[in-house]
Amino acid sequence: MYTDRIRAEQVRSIYRNTTPGISATLIAVWVLSCVLVYIGAADMRRTAVFLGFMTLQTLLRLWVHRRYALADDKDTAWRRWVQWFMAGVIVGGLTIGTGAIWITSSARIDLQLVALLLIFAISAGAVSAFSAFLPAFCVFFTAISIVPVGWLLTRDSLLHVAMGGLYLLWAAAVTEQARRSSQAFAESVRLRFENLDLIEDLQREKAAADQANAAKSRFLAAASHDLRQPVHALSLFVAALRSRPMDQETRELLDHVDGSVHAMGRLFGGLLDISRLDAGVVEINRTAFAIGPMLERIGHDYTAQAVAKGLRLRIRNSSAIVTTDALLVERILRNLLDNAITYTSRGAILVGCRRRGERLDVQVWDSGPGIPPQEQQLVFQEFYQLGNPERDRTKGVGLGLAIVKRLTTLLGHSLQLRSTADRGSCFAIELPLAASGALSTAATGELPMLNLAGSGLILVIDDEAAIQLAMKSLLRSWGYDVIVSGTGNEMLERIAARNEVPKLIICDYRLREHENGIDVIERLRSEYNDEIPGMLITGDTAPDRLREAQDSGFLLLHKPVPNSRLRAAITHLIEEHADAEMSG
Repeated sequence: MYTDRIRAEQVRSIYRNTTPGISATLIAVWVLSCVLVYIGAADMRRTAVFLGFMTLQTLLRLWVHRRYALADDKDTAWRRWVQWFMAGVIVGGLTIGTGAIWITSSARIDLQLVALLLIFAISAGAVSAFSAFLPAFCVFFTAISIVPVGWLLTRDSLLHVAMGGLYLLWAAAVTEQARRSSQAFAESVRLRFENLDLIEDLQREKAAADQANAAKSRFLAAASHDLRQPVHALSLFVAALRSRPMDQETRELLDHVDGSVHAMGRLFGGLLDISRLDAGVVEINRTAFAIGPMLERIGHDYTAQAVAKGLRLRIRNSSAIVTTDALLVERILRNLLDNAITYTSRGAILVGCRRRGERLDVQVWDSGPGIPPQEQQLVFQEFYQLGNPERDRTKGVGLGLAIVKRLTTLLGHSLQLRSTADRGSCFAIELPLAASGALSTAATGELPMLNLAGSGLILVIDDEAAIQLAMKSLLRSWGYDVIVSGTGNEMLERIAARNEVPKLIICDYRLREHENGIDVIERLRSEYNDEIPGMLITGDTAPDRLREAQDSGFLLLHKPVPNSRLRAAITHLIEEHADAEMSG
């Protein structure tokens, strides 16, 4: 699989390693030859011929190496470059081996040994230079050795024959060393290529996963927006109907409709929370607050739900003061308690705290069926539920624990799960303790319910006719005068004949023809030349659009909006603006 790539890398290695050696060898041969000529141990004419041929073949080989360095086809045409390299090492090896014997063959034996030592040294150096590609080493070693070994073994001197035999033994040892070195190099290259391919595969898989996640986010954003519109309109119609006279049977039917709308709202709320966390638009506001009142409030809110299932809900109070975001921690604990009640059919649920040094563990215990070890990490994934293959909505939708995981990660708090089959589970979050003097009031996350008696003009821009009708009916039932439209231009036309400055502008964030609520509110403000309060209502969950809406500075509500939340928000914005005008 990697043969060609490994060969190309081996060829690259021998070209890279032998370029300095070629030049160094030429210098060494020149120095030794000149010394031999100077002391009269070598014939000058033979030496000149030898050095001339040695210099010429060295320059040619360096030229080939230069061409290789500049070539663009090193990896694809490695066979051709191997042939050029082999030709070079054959010529170079024969030149050195033959020349060294030729110029010293008639000299003293000690000088012959010097020439042979030079051959030994160059051959030994070839192990590191050529061993990356074993055939290159074998060819060069044979070329440089064949003439000297033949010459030694054919001498009448026992010393020469013995040296020839020792050379052959040394050649076998050096070749084995080169073979092992070549194998090690090839293996290291193969492992490197495997790692590179693995990294590329992982990068491709990550890119595919990112694309799939982006596609999922786009789908959820589009689906959520399209589904939220009618649900939001339905909730407004239900609220408007409640102010009308009706018999008991009709009111009960309306309660059922309201319950279904509320269930859909919980699903959309979970999707929105996931999207907001993924979009990075959730801000952290760390304050010091007492954990006890929060636990009491949560326990009070969930007592009726627990009693309805025949469960005992116990809240162990605590005097501890912690430093974190009160709103987000309360959301975490509510999700954990809601999860415990949903999946516990009998027994009790306990919420309590334990001090651990400078930390406080807030724990939610239940006597439910427990979570198998192999699924304890899976329960924190979106839409993953145990024991609910039929997707019974009374058991939730599988987003609560996913939100808990994201929120604890965002806050940097440790989240632990301990569970035993048929004995229940314990979820715990670790919060940092604060000094007792650092106490502050924890926010509740709800807009204050001020004077709810409505009056004045409100502008509503939404491209859904059903929502226009529902908002108009609901706001009028609360005492407001209302003008509705589907676009900004349409609203400008409808207010042209009205001299009254509106108290509030309520606008859908995403309108038709790429018009968005931020621009519409700014245009209407400019028309009246007044900083009229603005409210954005959206069913969008796309992270980039959520971030843009969040950064606009306008109050952002998400469809379907609970009627109490909508009414409180309207009252709050109007009175806040009135107070600002009076103080200004």
